[in-house]
Parts: sequence; structure tokens; C-alpha cells
Amino acid sequence: MFNFFSLGQSFSHGVHPPHHKEQTEDLPIQRVPFVSRYVMPLGQHIGIPAQPVVKVGDVVQRGQLIAKPNGFISTALHSPVTGKITDIGMHRYVDGSFKAAIEIAADPYATQQFSVSSTQSNSNIQDLNLDEFISAVQQSGIVGMGGAAFPSHVKYSIPEEQKINDLLVNGAECEPYLTNDHRLMVERPEAVLRGCEILRQQLGAKRVAIGVEKNKPESISKLQQYLTADMPIDIVPLEVKYPQGAEKMLIKSIYNKELPAGKLPRDIGIAVNNVGTIVALADYFDQGMPLIERIVTLAGPGVEEPANLIVPIGTPIRDVLEFAGGLKEQTREVIMGGPMMGSPVADLDAPILKGTSGILAFTDAETARPREYPCIRCARCLEACPYFLNPSRLALLGKARLFEEMQEKYNVMDCVECGACTFACPSNIPIVQHIRTAKDNLRNLSAKNN
Repeated sequence: MFNFFSLGQSFSHGVHPPHHKEQTEDLPIQRVPFVSRYVMPLGQHIGIPAQPVVKVGDVVQRGQLIAKPNGFISTALHSPVTGKITDIGMHRYVDGSFKAAIEIAADPYATQQFSVSSTQSNSNIQDLNLDEFISAVQQSGIVGMGGAAFPSHVKYSIPEEQKINDLLVNGAECEPYLTNDHRLMVERPEAVLRGCEILRQQLGAKRVAIGVEKNKPESISKLQQYLTADMPIDIVPLEVKYPQGAEKMLIKSIYNKELPAGKLPRDIGIAVNNVGTIVALADYFDQGMPLIERIVTLAGPGVEEPANLIVPIGTPIRDVLEFAGGLKEQTREVIMGGPMMGSPVADLDAPILKGTSGILAFTDAETARPREYPCIRCARCLEACPYFLNPSRLALLGKARLFEEMQEKYNVMDCVECGACTFACPSNIPIVQHIRTAKDNLRNLSAKNN
């Protein structure tokens, strides 16, 4: 292990929200039973939505391609079940909007066993050059599994003048309540290490660092248990702090390097991937399985039976919650993702997506909005912001609808909406919500001007 890894280096600022991981951190992963209906939005990833290659009435097999990439920043979509295409049209999305999607009725008599013959086999990974590897990843449908859902193959498209020296794997899982990455590292450490080696070799990286926060000792010990002396991989225990899982913060914590504003990790010789993405790569290249299912944490005070579940993508959220005993009567809000950066679920019939890391349910006690007071200029939001922005000023400008000034003078688009400012504010001002609204307005203005 590199000497400086053991120095306890961390990033500046940040906050320490309660972990709330005790509900599910010791619960083994279960598989959700197959249901009757699946909805596969074509735009589950950042970029251009996929283009259907099936039509209504077609019979499809589990793992079969149903939508192809519609550009470079786009990725494939595969059927999560054996069944029949019943509709290609507009369906309700998580945020309540309608988006293009493919609806599949599962065959009630099918075994739903995945067959390698239903997709491309990539057993000869050693024979693929980088371009072929990138193409294969695009066809696999793999995206960033930490929540952003950025097409993974785009990250691996490194310009010729750049070189990747280090592969950084994000196992921090700093969001409260979520334990899906933790259970993945505990239960499938060999797949984590295998995926690391596949990607390291393809990118030409010298070493791999897997960053895991110290509140996950079982993950750290399991990975170390399966690590052999010939693997150029370091397991790096990290101080517990939010947002440790953000790329810039993780790079600072492990390598003590600053990623300049507007730059990508590859600009300083580092490739960053979530641990779930790494396992998805191992499953695809060793077993031929595209991204058709993922692990989702169900937790929060409003869930009857918290769990870590393997869920086919496209499964309605309502069915997943019913498997876990349903929602408690006093539940008032359901969140997709973590409590800090997640999004409210507008319709429980909306589907689980490729980027769905968790479904959290909260009661009156957690969702009751505290009284908001005027800003007292205490600067706690500045001390919390890991990107060294001025959240208080940004929120005030956002409320005044001075959106252009927010970008021209204060670089509002550098904000990743981690919510640390809101968490730290003693006046209960919803700072990140004001900033998020302002960023949406800026994007709309930019779209109109173009």
C-alpha cells in the first residue's frame, strides 16, 4: 500500500450527517420476484435517449437488446425479462413527467433465467483493444451506478494525448441510509476485484485504489481478504465525511490532488468509477450479462421491512415496496436515491432505473419542514461547501431571479447540489433547492438562446 494512503488525508469542508445505515447494513442481498409488467424509459442515462429496435407484439428474451444507442453519448437498453412488447410510447417517469419508454409484459410461464446466447459473449476480453472495449461497454448498457447514470463508455474514451495512471473505485457510499454498495463489496468481493482488473488493463492504469469509508469495516476486511499480492490494488480506508463520494473529494482524499474547476479526472491521469459499475463490467465481460438489474436499498422510517434487493430494471417502485411489506401509514414522502441528493418520487408506478441506488420512505417526523429564519451571515454554508462556493449568496440571487449573475460572477454551475449547505444552515433555509431551481432556469435560458 502506498505510504501516503495511510496518512488519513481528507478533503476540506463537508459535513457529518447521521449515517442511518443500521437498518440495512447487515441485511444480505435478496432477489425480488419477477412481476407482470416492466417499463423501460429510453432516457435512463445522461445523453441522447436510446432508439427502439423492437415493435409492439415482439417476443423478447431476458437480456435481449430492445433499444440501441442513438449517438455516442447514448447507451443500449436490454429487456429485463422474457416477455412481450406491449407498448412503445409515453409513460410516467419518477418526477411525474411523461417520457418515451418501452413496456414489457412478462411471460408468466418463463423461467426468466438469463442465457448468454441472448446477448453478445465477451469471454475473450483480453483480445479486445480499447476501441472494441468501449464499443462493447456501450452495447452493454452500463452507466454510472452511483446515481448520475453517465454512460460508462464515454468515461473510457480517453484522448490520445492523455494517459490514465490510476483507476479510482468509489466505495465510499457517503449518503445516509444507503448500503447497496456496502453489501456488494461484502457479498461479491471477487467480482469487485475482477472488474477492477478488467478496467485497469484496458485503460492502461498502473494501480487501482478502492476508497471505502471506515464505517464499513466489513467491506474493507472482505476486499482485503480476497486481495492477493500480485494484484496492483489498494484498499484505502477513508475518514467518514459527506460528500466523500464526489469525484473531486475522493481524488483529494486519496491522492491529495486538486481537480481544477472545469476539468475531468482524466485530465490529471485518473479514472473514477463506482463500485457497482465495476461489478457490472465483470458480469458483462465474464458472463455476458448486460445491465438489466441492480441492487437497491429500501430503507427509512416509513418502510415496513428494510432490505437490500436485486431488482430488474423497469420494475414499478410500488411492486418493490410491496415486496418489502409496503409503506407505513404515516409515510409522507418517498425518495429515489439518498436523502441528501435524491429526488422525490411523484408516482409509485414509475420504474426502477439504472441509476436507482435506493428507495427511501420518510414519515411526518422527517419531512415536516422546520420554520425558516432569515440568514444570519454565520458562514456555516461556506464552511460546509466542498466546492468553495458561496451558497448563501447564490440562494439570495436565485430568489431574486438574477440567474445570469449567479453564473457570471459565482460559477453556480460548479455546484453539484450535494445539500451540505442546507444541512449546515441554522436558519433552515433550503439553500440547495434555490440553487437547483436557478440552475434549471439557466439551462432553459441556454436552450432558448440556442
